[in-house]
Parts: sequence; structure tokens; C-alpha cells
Amino acid sequence: NANSAVSYARLTIGRAVRDAIRLSCRAQSRVNPKTSHMPTATGADPFIGREREMAELIAALDGALEGRGGLVMLVGEPGIGKTRLTEELEIVARDRGVRVTKGACYQGGSAPPYWPWTQAIRSLLTEPSEAILTALDARAAVIGEIVPEIRDVLPGLEPPPEVEPEQARFRLFDSVTSFLNEAANSQPMVVVLDDLHWADRSTLDLLEFVARDISSNPMLLIGGYRDMELSRRHPLSETLASLARVRGFQRIHLRGLESSEVGHLVEAVGDITLPPELIQEISDRTEGNPFFVAEVTRDLAREAADRGGDFDAVKFRIPEGVREEIGTRLNRLSEECNQVLRIAAVIGREFEFALLTAVSAELTEDELLDAVHEALGGATVRELQGPGERYEFTHALIQQTLADELSISQRTRLHARIVDAMEERYWAHLEDHSAELAFHCTEAGTAVAADSVAHYARMAGERAAASYAWVEARAYYEKALDALGESTPDAERAAILFGLGKAELLSLTYPEIQRGWDNVARAFDLYDDLGDSESAVEVAKQSRGFHVVWVHGTADVYSRALEMVAPGSVDAGFLLEQYSAALRLERADVAGSLDALEQSLEIARRVDDRRLETRVLRGLMFARNLANDLRGGVQFGLQAIELARETDQPVEEARSRQWLAAALISLGDPDAASRHLEAARSLEEQFGVTSPATWLQYLIVLLRGDLE
Repeated sequence: NANSAVSYARLTIGRAVRDAIRLSCRAQSRVNPKTSHMPTATGADPFIGREREMAELIAALDGALEGRGGLVMLVGEPGIGKTRLTEELEIVARDRGVRVTKGACYQGGSAPPYWPWTQAIRSLLTEPSEAILTALDARAAVIGEIVPEIRDVLPGLEPPPEVEPEQARFRLFDSVTSFLNEAANSQPMVVVLDDLHWADRSTLDLLEFVARDISSNPMLLIGGYRDMELSRRHPLSETLASLARVRGFQRIHLRGLESSEVGHLVEAVGDITLPPELIQEISDRTEGNPFFVAEVTRDLAREAADRGGDFDAVKFRIPEGVREEIGTRLNRLSEECNQVLRIAAVIGREFEFALLTAVSAELTEDELLDAVHEALGGATVRELQGPGERYEFTHALIQQTLADELSISQRTRLHARIVDAMEERYWAHLEDHSAELAFHCTEAGTAVAADSVAHYARMAGERAAASYAWVEARAYYEKALDALGESTPDAERAAILFGLGKAELLSLTYPEIQRGWDNVARAFDLYDDLGDSESAVEVAKQSRGFHVVWVHGTADVYSRALEMVAPGSVDAGFLLEQYSAALRLERADVAGSLDALEQSLEIARRVDDRRLETRVLRGLMFARNLANDLRGGVQFGLQAIELARETDQPVEEARSRQWLAAALISLGDPDAASRHLEAARSLEEQFGVTSPATWLQYLIVLLRGDLE
């Protein structure tokens, strides 16, 4: 449309002006071509070509500005220009008053769950506007579970009330989504999430949730990923299949530049003119990869400068691949600089100067500063905004190339030194760095004690579980258990087994979910053997939120736990509710189940625990149905729905409506059953967990006589 055309024209003119200034500065800097060397670019390379892709992005931005948000995925190989394309769009977006925030995933599992979302939200809090603070206010305590910096912006926050795991995860996702939507409604927003091929499962789940209603908000989500990294079973493949059904979704595949565009890029980067046959050779050998072309061009320009302006096209060798070319770039830096960069590469894609100093004890601070400044001048790293001196490698391939130059023994020793330095520097808040510490401990191998691996892996598992990232928590707990092996002390083993079992119960499906309960039961037995009844009760009480019908062996644990608590206590109330489900589903003891529920209901009402009361009412509906008291079950179901709505428990409301629909079908009321089932499905669409309801739908149409 007209706005897109104007925006793109302004962008093109602005780019031309910037490139002209850049070329002018280069021309003026060559006072003596025999002795001068063309410096490596300190900023982004010129943006050449990509007219079609840029037009599609600007059109998506226009849609967001008109209140029709969208989701765009940029796809291509490393160095093809995904990040560069978003940088150009950022210029257009900021010029039109759009707020831009970014985050990226990192390779290797060194970042905690939701990391790119944490970065994006943290960026919004760097200099927060009044609108950002207003949007954050009511949701701060919940979002603070994944963005600890919020507590610095809004100190004194009370922790959010404890709710069921599935409900808590929905609350987090809904809070993040509502915050971004409200912030975007005050000022349109672009959110960029890069390198999604390295994303954890929870990051992708949150992406699906945020994207669900993006089409009605002035927000543009842009994701970037390498398609060469994906397999059919890759987590991102599943997410992309889900996102493809989202209104406003589009995928932009980035291919190599055309030969003519390669020529323009060569001229813009190197300020040199090459014969057409050499341009074609560069295009063929690099397959038009902009990153590769730019690096080759810098080599050509340097050789021409070294020869006083002459150039031997016959003898010039084009590297075989991007990594070889990156090696050439790094060779231009001093060995001292390369030494520092290798250490930084092992620390991670991002690194803090203070931590780099602690790990590089053999170098003085001035020597490190000189090395970092040399790397900045060589466009190998860039400085990050925000508190502290933090830097980032300009491309993941540079970090990988540097790390791969070290031998395995060198890397393991470096990882061990990083662990020591992190423990000394972050001793007061190690939990915030537990994912990094677990990663470096694991990579250090035998250079770090097994109990350190287990300690930080368990800590990272607890952090992940606290933010409802159960798939990631499961992986950390498994790592902790493997690290200690059979020598694990019983108390430590019990804690790890409990964390692992709970994460498995909340993330696995039938039949693997049974493994989760088996680990919970083992933890309960270990605590019982140790005489630690308080911990045993916590294991039994907190192992809830999963579908009990999927597992067996729960009734014994709950009955033993009930013997460890005072009758009529709050703990007894929770355990009785869980025990009731075990009785009716494992032992077909409907009468015993009803008795346990009535005791739990009395406790819930006495202590005014309305969340427990909701669960008990839902259980009474199910148990009454089994006892052939369908109308009594319906009454309990209606009470459960009303209470769930009053206490803002959409997950409980959806479950109650679904069970109520089943009772109404049995009573021969398909219309009422259909209304509750549709309401349940609508709620489930909000929190992203859809229960199979096809059988109930079939029974409804059968009752209506619609055999077709």
C-alpha cells in the first residue's frame, strides 16, 4: 500500500546516504595506500537486495499499526541475513514510533527457560515508560517469576498465591501476553526472537500462547531460525505446525543474493571494482550468502591495499566455507586478542567483562581491555546495553569457531575455571545463574566434582520447576541423578527423585507418566525411612495436578501420608481430596471416595480455602455420578463452576464443565451438555491445553438423533 511504498522509499534513500558517507570516510582514510590497511567494519554491513523480503516485513508492520498484528518467521542458513533484515526493519519501525524489543536463544542449554522472553521484557524495563509500568503493575509478581529484574523496578512485591500447576502456568503465560498486549496498545510494538532453533520447549510454548490472539493487537512478532537445524522431531517443528494455523502467520525464506547483488555488496563493503567473472566466482562459491560475501570482500580489499591498489585476481583464493573465512578474519587480530576471545567463547555468546577478568587471571585488566577493544574494532564482538560491562559475539558462528579451536582438555579446564569464577563472583545469588553453572559443570567433566554437577543441576531444576518449565526441569533433575549415581545420600536422592517425579507427572503422557509417579513414591519411601514425615507429606501433597486416572499406586502413598498429619488439618484436607480420586479410580471404592471428599469439603470451608473447595466440589460431582446420583452430581458441578469463576480458575472451570457435560448427557439433556462442552473448549483455547472431547460430542449428536 501507499504507506509501505513511502516507508520503503525513505529506507532506501536513508541507506544510500549512509553507504555514501561510509564510502566517503573510507576514501578519506586511505592517505597512503602502500601502508594503510582497510579496517574491519565496526558496524553492520551494507544492506543489499532483499526488496521482496523487506516489502513483506513492512507490510506486516503496517498491518500491526492498523491493529492487525502478525507473526513472521525468517528462515535460512547461518549468515544468510535474518538478523540483518530485522535490523533494517527496526530502523523503519522506530522511525514510525514503534517500540522494538529483542531476545535470542543460545546454543548448549546454558540459558534458563524462557530466556529470549526474559531478554525482551528486560529490555522494556531498561528505561520504562509510564505505560510500561502501568501494564506491568498488576502482573509484576507473576512475570517476576521469569524476570527477576522486575523486583528491582518494583521492590516489595508479594509472591503470587499458590495455585495448581497447570493453572499457575496459564497465569504466567496469560500475564506475559496481557502485559505485551497492553504495552503494544499504548505504543505499537515489534518483538524479535532470534535463533529459535535453539529454543527450549517452554520458550516455544509461550510463543504459541502469545501468538494465539496477536491478530487483534498492534504487535508484530518476528522469529528467526535455521531450517537446516530442524528435524521432524525437533521441538520447533511441532511449534511451527501449530503456528501455521494462527491468523497472520507467514514464513519468509531467505535465499542467497543474486550475482548482481553480490557485485553491489562487494563494491559497498570493499570499495573495490572487480571483473564480472570474479564476481560470478564469488557468487558461486559463497552461494550468495551475505555474511560470507562480506568476509571474502574484506580479504580482497586488504590484499588490494597491501599491493598499493593492485590486485591479483588469479592468485586470490576464496575460502571453502564460512568457518574457514571466519578463521581468516580472526587471523587479522593479534594472538593476545584471539586468546581472550577463546576464553570468552567458552563463557558463552554473551559474556561479562568482570567474569572474563576473573577467568583470565594471567592477564591484567588493561591487557583484557585492549583485547576487547581490538575485538570491537574488528566487529567480532559488540557491546550490550544495560548495567555492567557486557559483550556479545556478533555472530554465533564466530563464537563456535573460536571454541572449536580449543582442544577438549583445554575446554574442560576452562569450564572448570569459569565455575570457580562464577561461584566467587555470584556467591550471593547463585540461583540466578544456576542454569549457566549446571552447563559449565557438565562441560567440565571430571575437572569438577560430581556433587557440584548434581548441586547446580538440582538448583537449575528447582528454578525451572518454579517457572513451570517442566520439560527443562525434568532434564536438569535427570542430570543431577546421573551425576551422583548410586552413591547419592538418601535425603539428596529423595529430593531429586521428588523433583524429577513431579516434573514427569506434569510433562509426560500415558503410559510414560507412570514413571513419574514411581519416582514420587520412591521419594516418599526414602523420606519415610529417614523418619522425615514432614518432607514425606509434602511429597504426597504437592504431587498433584496430573490426571490420576493415568497412574496406579497412588492410594497407598496417600493413605500412609494421612496417618502422618493431624486430622482436620489443612494438609489433611488436600490429602483427602487426592486420596478420594485414588479410591474411586484405583480401587473402585465410590463410597470411600465420597466419605473422603465430604471430610475434605468440611476442612476447606472451615479454613476458607476456596481453591481446595473447588477441587472437592468437582470431585463430588464425579463421585456422585459414579454412585448413580446424577442430579446430585450436576448440583455439585454447578457449584464448582461458580466457585471457579469467582476465584479466577479457568482450568478448574473447564474441567468442571467437561465433567458436567458428561452427567447431562447421561440425564438426556444434549443441549445443556453442548453448551457446557463448548464453554469448556473455549476456556481450553485460552490456556492451550485441549482435552479430547470427541466422544462426548458424538454422544450429544447421537442423543439429538443426528446420525449423519
